[in-house]
Amino acid sequence: MDETLKLAQEALAAAERANFVANNTWMLVATVLVFIMHLGFATLESGFVQRKNVVNILFKNVMIVTIGILSYYFIGFGLMYPGVEGAFLSFGGFGLNPPAGDAGSINYADGNYTYYTDFIFQGMFAATCCTIVSGAVAERIKLIPFLFFCLFFVSFSYPITGYWKWGLGW
Repeated sequence: MDETLKLAQEALAAAERANFVANNTWMLVATVLVFIMHLGFATLESGFVQRKNVVNILFKNVMIVTIGILSYYFIGFGLMYPGVEGAFLSFGGFGLNPPAGDAGSINYADGNYTYYTDFIFQGMFAATCCTIVSGAVAERIKLIPFLFFCLFFVSFSYPITGYWKWGLGW
């Protein structure tokens, strides 16, 4: 009987590890697919603008990913996931501050995926939101003001609304 219980526990542990790997892999594949959306938006927008503005649109889309991930890293993720349950608009600090020990890796999100997987997945979506706006204002706004808008949007606006759903908010 003890041998059967031991085998069942080992099988359960192996299934949990396989589920963890599958969830992380799927989230990272989904992150790559969301990144590819940037390429699609860039080609769509470059087809909608005049020939003289194509390079501007393509540069804008590259900068959106760069500014989006960096600003989400430094400010946005700490606002979206402050780590304080029930607090209204608390700030988890600059940069990434994973929970200590297993809570930041294998036991993060009930053992479904890691802290860093969650960061890159949400960061890519935050940058994609700015890319959608980029298409709406193509040829209607100068580059520098738009990049400042992206910095503000990904640092503050997206994380606050994301906090309401995913970050222990409302």
